[in-house]
Amino acid sequence: MKITLVKKILADGSPCKKCGDVLGRLEDSGQMASIDEVIIADERDPTSPGMLLAAEYSVDRAPFFVVENDDGKVDIYTVYFKFVKDVLEQKTEEKDEMKEILDQNPDLDFL
Repeated sequence: MKITLVKKILADGSPCKKCGDVLGRLEDSGQMASIDEVIIADERDPTSPGMLLAAEYSVDRAPFFVVENDDGKVDIYTVYFKFVKDVLEQKTEEKDEMKEILDQNPDLDFL
């Protein structure tokens, strides 16, 4: 399995805040050792490797993870906690996963 983390640089040249948060979590937890490659999606350059990957997989948010399985299947994760649970097989709190999903989709709300 190969795991690629795609993080974004915004159009003004500043780093994506959410990407920094996720990178910090990966480093603090030791999970960064499971990441094989980190690629930059630079909004100022539509031909940057991360922007090309985002277009290829129709991903419109960052950070995201590209997981290439040994059987050739590719899975995309845009939610850090789901990635940790499904790919790294580590325990997560459902409330954290739901909060991240809501943060990424402000048009959604709990009923």
